[in-house]
Amino acid sequence: MADQGFFDRVYEIVEQIPVGMVATYGQIAALAGAPRRARYVGFALHSNPRPGEIPCHRVVFADGHLAAGFAFGGPGAQRALLEAEGVTFTDPEHVDLARCRWQAGL
Repeated sequence: MADQGFFDRVYEIVEQIPVGMVATYGQIAALAGAPRRARYVGFALHSNPRPGEIPCHRVVFADGHLAAGFAFGGPGAQRALLEAEGVTFTDPEHVDLARCRWQAGL
């Protein structure tokens, strides 16, 4: 499993994602200096120590797909949180990455 230092870097990066934008698990892993650890980003967010402060709902899969295992209410809750911030979707399960992807690290 990932170390706490990696988890802390993930939380610091995710806190920087602007309202109305999303990032991918792989993008967060790369920004944290570990581009091959996208799955560990998921582990970190699943154990988010400060829900509501660390906006883990703003992290999606590389194709814009919502997280089926979103720990704080499932993909329906994730979609509702994102829509409330103005994030647009291409279909019921995919964020419009062309319009809403945070450009950090790209």
